[in-house]
Amino acid sequence: MAKNEDSKMQSNIIGRRGFMLVLSSPSGAGKTTIARRLIEEENGLYMSVSATTRPRRPGEVEGKDYYFVEDETFHLMANRGEFLEHANVFDHYYATPAVPVMNALSEGRDILFDIDWQGTQQIADKSRDDLVSVFILPPSTQDLEKRLLNRAQDSAEVVAKRMSKAADEISHYREYDYILVNENVDKAISDIKAIMVAERLKRDRQVGLTDFVKELRDQI
Repeated sequence: MAKNEDSKMQSNIIGRRGFMLVLSSPSGAGKTTIARRLIEEENGLYMSVSATTRPRRPGEVEGKDYYFVEDETFHLMANRGEFLEHANVFDHYYATPAVPVMNALSEGRDILFDIDWQGTQQIADKSRDDLVSVFILPPSTQDLEKRLLNRAQDSAEVVAKRMSKAADEISHYREYDYILVNENVDKAISDIKAIMVAERLKRDRQVGLTDFVKELRDQI
């Protein structure tokens, strides 16, 4: 066998475990827009589909945007330990089914999460080594309120409630690996892509690396 062919076979020994990329922010700071763009543009990145008890919004698709479930069903699933994380946000429950995510990571796929700080804490407690967390800040509170109003998805009362909650959400920024101020969406996406490149090259995520290095040393 030619040396270059032998080298190629040896490099194929190295695989990679996927990671959970978590994006969090106060409502209106842009994480959902960024998440959608990343899914469209980044190969090998897949969106986690959460279960929720909140009502479906116009245009949302069952099984694609969320799994919409009744409160009783949600609590039964939680009691059976079927969720990787779950939380109560603005009087509704959200959760991530565990099995699909763990299977994807073992197959080398990266999973994107658009969740709050409560869910991030739970994932960190259960699987910290698989977690890459990014907190997205707005440029200002005025900008945040403007974005919420321009969405035209919520009533003025709900917007006010989200604004009052923002300070508490922002206070958890220290719990995240990376912090971005979303002044420009394209720049924020570029920065997150750079984070992903670095995280994919981390030593502990390269499955088979030890055997590959051993073979290299044996050839010297």
